[in-house]
Amino acid sequence: MTKPGLRKPYHLDALKERFGIRSVQAVYIVVNGFLTIGLLATLALVTRQPYLFPSLGPTAIILFATPTVAVAAPRNVVLGHLIGVMAGYGALVLTDLTLAPPTFVAGVTGARVVAAALALAVTGGLTAWLDCQHPPAGATTLIIALGIMARPATLVVLMGAVLLLVLQAIAINRLAGIAYPWWKTPAPSDRR
Repeated sequence: MTKPGLRKPYHLDALKERFGIRSVQAVYIVVNGFLTIGLLATLALVTRQPYLFPSLGPTAIILFATPTVAVAAPRNVVLGHLIGVMAGYGALVLTDLTLAPPTFVAGVTGARVVAAALALAVTGGLTAWLDCQHPPAGATTLIIALGIMARPATLVVLMGAVLLLVLQAIAINRLAGIAYPWWKTPAPSDRR
């Protein structure tokens, strides 16, 4: 007989049978959303670095509400946000807005319209072409293109937060007995 513990996954299936899938899923999302975003918020508080930004919210919900779909795979999350960061910053460079104040301070200008539209278009196109769609990356690219987070050092911290969230999702989902991928969701023919 094996002892329950951290090495044995806490399988959610037994809880789903007893309490119903909606109740268990809701509690799972509440608890893990609170834990993961709470940890990143605490890290932001302690380090005074932006480890917390708006597009992490929908990413966390996707990671815990639908962990086995492709948009929740670590590959899609990391590459999607990375493409969003690069497209957003690239749009700022092309429109000469890297040193401009954010839109909520300076208002919307023609250059900002071009930066936002270009950043979102490039993010959507590249994530589709590279098969790494992750919808919250569209919010990340706009956060950058609108100047809310635009300094290169801040963008490195942003990607660090994405990586930390993904690592938390891997640990939590696998501990719960969910077949969460290490990197990429297997193709339908590869699934068992």
